[in-house]
Amino acid sequence: MHLSHLPILLTILPTTLLAHSNHEDQTPLSSPESDWATNHMISEHHISNFDPGAFFTLHDFDSSLTWTADEIRRMYGLDDESSMKGVDEAKKAEVVHSTIEKFDMDGDGAIGRGEWMEGWRAGKRLEDFGLGPGHHGDDEYEYEIHHFERFHDENTREEDLTHPEDIEHFRKHDELEAAAEHQEQLDRMPIVEQNIPQKFRRY
Repeated sequence: MHLSHLPILLTILPTTLLAHSNHEDQTPLSSPESDWATNHMISEHHISNFDPGAFFTLHDFDSSLTWTADEIRRMYGLDDESSMKGVDEAKKAEVVHSTIEKFDMDGDGAIGRGEWMEGWRAGKRLEDFGLGPGHHGDDEYEYEIHHFERFHDENTREEDLTHPEDIEHFRKHDELEAAAEHQEQLDRMPIVEQNIPQKFRRY
């Protein structure tokens, strides 16, 4: 577990994101009536006051200045197995379709940065579909930000990590390490001709 990464991440993330945003985009993201985007930023990134330009950049995962359907799925956490149990593909498709329909002005099936900014200034907001705050980090990040930071700290010893979430997290780690070691052993093995099916042998 990379416990040392979390303080660094939380320190540099706000600075990094604001650096991507233009001065013309400095309309505060937070509002008195908290919307899904603000709740997402607080829950998933621990950031409570961000402008819409920085929000767009954070979720423009391929830096193309466009949100594709796949990026909207990822932003809403629709591919996160732990939080999307029981949610069918029809509901996920509805989330993506509704979001694109709200902001896509030129009908190309995606949301450009300009369309997002114009929509935001017109009062449009990302809808809360009741599917949670949108987990889109990897397992390590999600564990650290949602569990370790909440229930543990830098003084926690390994033997103190006894919560079910801790046990499951380390179980996954052990499985990944075992699989990597097995693959490494296979990669080091010489090719044994007798194990090659007859039809694939060269003479």
